[in-house]
Amino acid sequence: MASITPISRAQPLYKKPQLGFLKKSQDQFLSMPISSFSAKKSRMVVIAATTAAEKGKKRYPGEAKGFVEEMRFVAMKLHTKDQAKEGEKEPQGQPVARWEPTVEGYLRFLVDSKLVYDTLERIVEKAAFPEYAEFKNTGLERSEGLAKDLEWFKEQGHAIPEPSSPGINYAQYVEELSEKDPPAFLCHFYNTYFAHSAGGRMIGKKVAEKILNGKELEFYKWEGDLSQLLQNVRDKLNRVAENWSREEKDHCLKETEKSFKFSGEILRLVLS
Repeated sequence: MASITPISRAQPLYKKPQLGFLKKSQDQFLSMPISSFSAKKSRMVVIAATTAAEKGKKRYPGEAKGFVEEMRFVAMKLHTKDQAKEGEKEPQGQPVARWEPTVEGYLRFLVDSKLVYDTLERIVEKAAFPEYAEFKNTGLERSEGLAKDLEWFKEQGHAIPEPSSPGINYAQYVEELSEKDPPAFLCHFYNTYFAHSAGGRMIGKKVAEKILNGKELEFYKWEGDLSQLLQNVRDKLNRVAENWSREEKDHCLKETEKSFKFSGEILRLVLS
């Protein structure tokens, strides 16, 4: 059997801890000036207050990139799920690829669209509010191109209809809005021009393939680099919105739904 070595009585089971370093740390702690703690405490209070304020401030989607990004975000949410990945609306009716447009319906759409663009361009030219003048001659104007397109249809023997209720109602609405509510008016300005440069072009191409033998209308042509023209207008809108309160910005964003309602009624003329 293995032997067990006895523990010497002279050697304790546990060594007595060395407390020298604790004493040294305590001495250092006591020797630090009280003012250092006061300064640190003040800084901590300021940091905590700043953090709380930042957490309390509501951040709007896209706000960090400028107000136009906020507008774009709200507009994309109003698209259907098959139109945009950010879309939240359920699709209604047939997708554009399955549309069966007619020349007569397309002419109604073009005529009503021209009335709206004529109105928008006249408003910024007149500039009842100084900020409207920022949007003169942006290169996005569509009235002149639409006039040429309607003349072409006339030369082909088609009768050009008078504007109908969707176009008349929208033109009247933006006219009245422009006289008293710049943020709301500029919401319609933004959505009308930017929507046409994106989804509008796609719709125009599909319709042209079905009823115009692929002819590209002037309505879908711009002089210069379209992406740069759009960026220039984004910059102008962002600068104008810097002078708006948060309430005015929210009011502008809220108007997006009305813009979609009016423009949707005009677009549906294509199928009439």
